[in-house]
Amino acid sequence: MSYPGDFHGPLDPIWAPDADGEPDAGEVVWAHVPYEEDATQGKDRPVLIVGWDGDWVLGMYLTSKDHDRDHEQERQAGRLWVDVGPGGWDSKGRPSEARINRIVRIDPATIRREGAVLDRARWDEVMAAFHRIQPEAGSNIG
Repeated sequence: MSYPGDFHGPLDPIWAPDADGEPDAGEVVWAHVPYEEDATQGKDRPVLIVGWDGDWVLGMYLTSKDHDRDHEQERQAGRLWVDVGPGGWDSKGRPSEARINRIVRIDPATIRREGAVLDRARWDEVMAAFHRIQPEAGSNIG
C-alpha cells in the first residue's frame, strides 16, 4: 500500500489489548514508521497502537531517547513527547517516550510482532496528554 500520509482526524482511542495476533489499541508493536519529512523512507520503531483507519493501523511511535533534557527544543520543532516508561517492546529495558502529536498510519502487513501491552495506567496518562493537545477528540476509532 502506498502511504497516504499521517492521520489527522478526530481520535478517541479505547484501550483494548487482546493477545490474538492482531494489533489492538494499547499494544506496542514493531513496524516501519515513515519519516515525517520523506514518507518514502523511514525507520523500524516500536509503535503504540491507538486504533484503525480503514485498512490502516494508527499509532504513536516510541523512542528510547530521553526528550526531557531537550523538551523546549522539541516543542519548538513541533514534537510533543510523553513518558511511557520501560516495557517488553525494548529488549534493553530502557524507558520510552511516545510522540503524541503525530499519528502515523501503519500497513498491518509491515507489523512484525506484538511487543507488549502498555499497562492501563500508562495508557490513560498518554491519552490524557493527547486529549490536551487535541480538544476535538470524540469519535471512537478502535
